[in-house]
Amino acid sequence: MTVRITFAHLSVWACMLFFTGIHCGAGAQEPHDLFTLYLVRHAEKTREASDPELTPCGLERSESLRVFFEDVPLEAVYSTDYRRTWGTALPTARAKGLEVQEYDPQELEKVMMALLQNRQDALVVGHSNTTGVLAGLLVGEDIGAFDESIYNRVYQVVVSPEGNRLHVLHTAFQCEQ
Repeated sequence: MTVRITFAHLSVWACMLFFTGIHCGAGAQEPHDLFTLYLVRHAEKTREASDPELTPCGLERSESLRVFFEDVPLEAVYSTDYRRTWGTALPTARAKGLEVQEYDPQELEKVMMALLQNRQDALVVGHSNTTGVLAGLLVGEDIGAFDESIYNRVYQVVVSPEGNRLHVLHTAFQCEQ
């Protein structure tokens, strides 16, 4: 089941967890039964043919994602080995005091298994042809690639003993350019 919610809903959800006393603290923890994975596509890239960097707008979006995840507990940040994905992941990782860990986008089933085995709240930065696919693998749904013009999606996968749930969030970021 896919649920679409906005950033405001995420804030309300985080507050509900806080006020109900459900533990979701940050930092190194023992593996837990309930954890959340956030999957995003890299921010806007230049038009270079090979391994492009982020555009000024992409840099702004990466900073906006850092703010988006400011109050969200994260224990790990993952990125593919491309300048555009590292550039997107780095502001959030630095703000959380985490190192960006590399993953292979050609091995999504292995990535899925590792994420489920690690049992950590994590951010995973990928591409238009991997982010939705990985989210689908995590919840047992066939979700394919999405259009390269889309940058505002955050796939939130809540993993629990009762089953994995997917929520598709849409950020309100607008480039200042």
